[in-house]
Amino acid sequence: MGFIMTAEGHLLFSIASAVFAKNAELTPVLAHGDWWHIIPSAILTCLLPDIDHPKSFLGQRLKWVSKPIARAFGHRGFTHSLLAVFALLATFYLKVSDTWIIPADALQGMVLGYLSHIVADMLTPAGVPLLWPCRWRFRLPILAPRKGNQLERFLCMALFAWAVWMPQSMPENNVIRWSSQMITILQMQFNRFINHQID
Repeated sequence: MGFIMTAEGHLLFSIASAVFAKNAELTPVLAHGDWWHIIPSAILTCLLPDIDHPKSFLGQRLKWVSKPIARAFGHRGFTHSLLAVFALLATFYLKVSDTWIIPADALQGMVLGYLSHIVADMLTPAGVPLLWPCRWRFRLPILAPRKGNQLERFLCMALFAWAVWMPQSMPENNVIRWSSQMITILQMQFNRFINHQID
C-alpha cells in the first residue's frame, strides 16, 4: 500500500480544511456557521474512513467494527469513496431519530472532516477509489514514502497557516463559485432522494 498518512496528519488536515471552507464561504451554512460547531465536527469524523484498517487509530479501538469492514472491502476501499459519504448521510437522515437536533453547520463540518480524510489520502501514491465500486484510483502523490512524516506535517501546517491567513473578504474566484454551486446542486438532489424515501 506504500505511504499511509498518520492520524496526526489527518487531524491537522481536517482542521485546516475546516478553516479554509469557512473562510472561503464554501457553502452558505459554513459561511455563517459557528467555529465551535464546524471544527470539532470535522475532527470527530476525520479518522472515520480508516475504520477499514484494523491497525488504524479507530480500528484498534473498534475492532469489532473494523475487522468485518476490512474483510469485506479492504483498506482504502468503500469507506474512501463518495458513495460512502452518500450512504452515511442517507443512513443518518433515514435512521436517526428526529429528537436528535444536530445543527446544520455541525453536520456539514462532519461531512467536511470525512472528505478531508479522502482528499489527504489522495496526496499519497496509493490514492483512493473515489468512484468505488469503480477501481480507478485518484491520486496526486505529493507525499512519498521516502519523504517521511516531516513533509506530511509541513504540508498540513502550511495549509493551516494559509487557511488562517486567507482574508474572509477575499474576492470570490471561479473555483470557489463552481464548488459552491456544485454543493448546492448535490444538496438539492440529496434532499429530493431523502424526501422520496420518507414518502
